[in-house]
Amino acid sequence: MRTVLALMNRNRKLFFKDKGMLFTSMITPVILIVLYATFLAKVFRDSFTAAIPDVITISDKLINGTVAAQLTASLMAVSCITVTFCVNLTMVQDKANGTRKDFDVSPVSSGKIYLGYFLATVVNSLMVNGLTFVLCLGYLLKMGWYMNAADVLWVLFDMILLVLFGSTLSSIISFPLTTQGQLSAVGTIVSAGYGFICGAYMPISNFAAGLQKVLSYLPSTYATSLIKNHMLHGVFVEMERKHYPGEMVDAIKGTLDCNPVFHENVVSVNQMIGIMLGSIAVFGIIYYIVTVSSDR
Repeated sequence: MRTVLALMNRNRKLFFKDKGMLFTSMITPVILIVLYATFLAKVFRDSFTAAIPDVITISDKLINGTVAAQLTASLMAVSCITVTFCVNLTMVQDKANGTRKDFDVSPVSSGKIYLGYFLATVVNSLMVNGLTFVLCLGYLLKMGWYMNAADVLWVLFDMILLVLFGSTLSSIISFPLTTQGQLSAVGTIVSAGYGFICGAYMPISNFAAGLQKVLSYLPSTYATSLIKNHMLHGVFVEMERKHYPGEMVDAIKGTLDCNPVFHENVVSVNQMIGIMLGSIAVFGIIYYIVTVSSDR
């Protein structure tokens, strides 16, 4: 275990030593929250207000708070996954610059080497996304705050789950890559496409029925819905406190993807957590198998 921790610290320090990669990872959340607030806020607001009957009046603060919570949840859902691909660059860099040849002739197994990469990816990604979370909380304070301490802790738990999910996924995809150009191409594809398939850029409820059914089989759908449920929990409690019709609140939850459906059954929050834990376990086993088999 001491060897694995030493490798993890080595990879973690290399991430901070590369000022360009560190700056890019740190500035990305700032850029994303500005872009989301600029271009997606209106889309989210229109989607939310469309579910409100004309006879019911909702305060601007509650509307802004709902939109801000949905926006920040979407940002966190994307950032927790895409950042891991950027942070995981060390694995590919070692292959590109020949460092892995030194590791391969050492008495350290490939399994331990790749575990060191994985743990460093998790730790560094948590740090970057921790900054993202702080920025999101600041944005919520400005637009409309409805979360309590339990909600914040739940979102932190969601962030850890999503980072573990993203780290296992990025580690599997990065494993066969040998050049930085290949990883950059993969990272570009993931950054461009993941936000759409997970329902971050546009609620999945707005997609065609066939596409909704396909996406219901992907764990990314439930990852985004999970963090949305906890980000928006305070908003829904406030709506209930003001005695808004239950049908309207349920319609809003459906519009915002808080009640995802799988084979005509609504997936609960606990089931979403189970799906994420199961996905992390499956991807972790796959990563373990491919890394151990590389010793042969």
